[in-house]
Amino acid sequence: MSRGNDLKEPTQEQRLILGRWPFWATLVGAVSITSGLAFGYDQGVIGGAIGFMQDEFGFGSFVEGMITSWVTIGALFGALFGGGLADRFSRKRALIFAAYLLVFGSLVQAFAPGVVVLIAGRFIIGAGVGIASVAAPMYVAESAPAALRGRYVSGYQLAITIGIFVAQFVDYGLSEEGTWRLMVGLGAATGVLLLLAAYQVPHSARWLISVGRREDAAESIRKVRGPDEVDAQLAAIEADLSDQPSSQWSDLLVGGARRALVIAVGLAIIQQITGINAVIYYSNEILAEAGFETASAQAGASLIAVGLVNVLATFIALAFVDRLGRRPLLMAGMTGMLAGLLGLTVTFLYETTPGDTHSIPGSLALISMVVFIASFAFSLGPVVWTIISEVFPNQVRAKGMSAATAVNWGAAFVLTLVFPDMLDIIGHSGTFGLLAFFTVVSMYWVWRMVPETKGKTLEEVSAMFADEAG
Repeated sequence: MSRGNDLKEPTQEQRLILGRWPFWATLVGAVSITSGLAFGYDQGVIGGAIGFMQDEFGFGSFVEGMITSWVTIGALFGALFGGGLADRFSRKRALIFAAYLLVFGSLVQAFAPGVVVLIAGRFIIGAGVGIASVAAPMYVAESAPAALRGRYVSGYQLAITIGIFVAQFVDYGLSEEGTWRLMVGLGAATGVLLLLAAYQVPHSARWLISVGRREDAAESIRKVRGPDEVDAQLAAIEADLSDQPSSQWSDLLVGGARRALVIAVGLAIIQQITGINAVIYYSNEILAEAGFETASAQAGASLIAVGLVNVLATFIALAFVDRLGRRPLLMAGMTGMLAGLLGLTVTFLYETTPGDTHSIPGSLALISMVVFIASFAFSLGPVVWTIISEVFPNQVRAKGMSAATAVNWGAAFVLTLVFPDMLDIIGHSGTFGLLAFFTVVSMYWVWRMVPETKGKTLEEVSAMFADEAG
């Protein structure tokens, strides 16, 4: 996977592909972009909506954690079953199903008469996000022309950050009226966009061959990659499928796959316990405690500190992940995250005056959030998923990625569920201090356990892990 050149001008080969088959090649990329937008919007919108929900329904911190976190438990189940759905019914149909869940879940939230229905809507949306997070990268990797694959896969992570930014912008625009139902209801638009893209694209040629539809597979390749590649691609896919024996979940616990599983699951947990979802979901509350008094002021500060910074800093990873390597970006990013968390810890040691955003604590809170979000965006955000996609042997990659994704969502669920209670019990300063401690432990673990995979083929990575296991 080459992300280092993603920001350069398209190569001659890329221009040739897009010049011959712009419609189908663009649609494959649209699946990646719309999936990421849906993921990001539903992740980011709750930060601005949760306060207005609380005003209407009058719930406490435990229910607040339930509403916020149930999208992650839905995503956990979606991720666990997403791979199976994609294998049995096709990647395309799994994406269409996910899009319907996103639309339905958004509408359930928007018209929820009470807390129980609201939580159910969050779960439905989470299931759609979880399925799409497995099916979309799988579809794009199997369908995109080789010369465009890196750009399309990288675009998925970038689209997530753009979706978060759009959600922050919507929260800001609607914060004066407090129309939280419209905030969450607009998430249906991202589902509709995914639906439109998924309905138009052809099935993955790899899936078609796996179910015995060779002629349909040839037509799919002809549409997306052109007639010159049909025979070669059919032969390559058939040879690859014949070389891969069927795998069992227990194979993840043997040899090099076991070490890969430890690294992938460890990184999936680290991505969450260092606090990213807690900071995004509760950004407005953090800013309120730091002196940003009105909902409009909170949403505006969050729009910059979370949304825009998240998008811009992701370009750092796209530019340097294949130049500097995975480990340097991870260590540099976690160092910045630690600085941001320590800044938030110090901020909440001081009393703040509502509306006094020019005080030292208020300014420090905003700066600390910017540092934390930016550091995550070029390190633990994209780099973790890059490593997870690289470390597993071919025959167990789908199962390994499903397991790591499910663990990631499970960790996100636990953190977002307990975060409001942590704020109540040990306070804001104590909570961010604890997250800073987790970050220090995570840095040591990454330094000791995670190998550098820059410049290595997937086969070389598998061989490296097999040698270490032996």
